[in-house]
Amino acid sequence: MTAPAPRVRRRPSVPGRVLPLLLALVLVAPLGLLFALAEGNTADDHDLATRERLGVRYLRALGPLTDSLVEVQSTAVAQAPASRAALNAAIEEVASVDDAVGDELRSHDRWAGLRAKLDGMPARELTDPEAAYQAYGEATDLLLALYLKVRESSGLIRDPQPDSFFLQDSIGGDLPAATVLAGRLADLVRLAGTRPAAQRTQTGIELAELRVAAFGPANDLVADLRAAVDSSESTDLGANVLTPLDTYQRSLEAFTAAGGGRAAPNPQQLSAAGISAQAAAKQLRTVILDQLDTLLKERLDALDRDRLLARVAAGVAAALLVGLAVTLLRRRPADTRPPHVETAPPPAVRPDPPVPARDADRLPVRVGAAPEAERWRPFDAAH
Repeated sequence: MTAPAPRVRRRPSVPGRVLPLLLALVLVAPLGLLFALAEGNTADDHDLATRERLGVRYLRALGPLTDSLVEVQSTAVAQAPASRAALNAAIEEVASVDDAVGDELRSHDRWAGLRAKLDGMPARELTDPEAAYQAYGEATDLLLALYLKVRESSGLIRDPQPDSFFLQDSIGGDLPAATVLAGRLADLVRLAGTRPAAQRTQTGIELAELRVAAFGPANDLVADLRAAVDSSESTDLGANVLTPLDTYQRSLEAFTAAGGGRAAPNPQQLSAAGISAQAAAKQLRTVILDQLDTLLKERLDALDRDRLLARVAAGVAAALLVGLAVTLLRRRPADTRPPHVETAPPPAVRPDPPVPARDADRLPVRVGAAPEAERWRPFDAAH
């Protein structure tokens, strides 16, 4: 019987070990590149939306400051007694917000310049209406510059979505400018009646220029809000914005009728129309800021979901590829040993039966067909 040859396991060759790894890397590389690009784009969009919400927070604090500053200016120009309590409270609120988010929005310098201007104004003797008009005009110019700085640093001015872009443009650009310039127009109309006759021509030119400057942002505000509603997929935006927008439009029409078409409109009518427009603007401001912040929050939630899904998908794909590589590496190589051939064992050799002791001196003779009793007989008997 032949013994089987011992099994000799050959170690896989170097190409056999490296090929599965190369295959896994070839599959992982494009997958990793796509994941990295998606992760980078999602992270950029997430950071932008986060900064934009900081900008919305800053704009929300600037609203009361704008209203208070315009009111104090009008009171100073009219030489009426006024309290700076509302203005001081608004200043402290903006200062608190600037301390919290000013580093990210890089607004410290702009705010410091505006606050220095506002803090220095009570020390002045603004008994002259013309001096008060000039001083507060400089302060409101700094305020509008701060609005622009916040929009630029937060990224609101570069918002990629049409609805949120039009909302930020209306709340950070159109509405503050319309509020400031409308107040300035009403104050100039009041001053026009007190100026000398020699300045009437110059005053008329200033009023005409200021009318265009004041009504332009107000009309742009209406156009931006309607564009935001038309371009938005949100069903709540139109319902929440259009009603206060209609109120603002009616007050704007009244203000335009009181302040347009005449070189020196009635100051009392223009002031009453301005107060009504300012109240409508306050209501509209709150609605716009709330809707803008809601859109940004929804965008952040969607980006978080997309990032989570991308990470889960990348993890599952990587696990599958790693499992494939391990399976290929652990696969047994083919056995190249010659096949084992089984051979039949040789026939067994049966030993002769033992000779009885009593017949040891005789030789057994085989008789062909004799009965079993006669098959053995003594040798000498046969011969």
